[in-house]
Amino acid sequence: MKEGFLYILQSEKNGRYYIGSTDDIARRLGEHNRGHTKSTANLVPWKLVFCQKYQSVVVARQMELRLKKFKNREIIKRIIIEQKIKAGL
Repeated sequence: MKEGFLYILQSEKNGRYYIGSTDDIARRLGEHNRGHTKSTANLVPWKLVFCQKYQSVVVARQMELRLKKFKNREIIKRIIIEQKIKAGL
């Protein structure tokens, strides 16, 4: 089974965050910065501010959905500063 990654990008244009998951972080960051993702195309360039590895893409996607449910910029900022997602999130 292929490992997965949960990532957080920050737009260098306006500081907004984007949360995603993938099996290839370098490829996915490139896609975002080339405008291949409709929801992020108008906010390029993006920089990777957080990345965490999981045992599979399925687990990374589950964590992505959990994190997106919070819709709380302060939680995202804390994750970026601490460079980890606390248990129970």
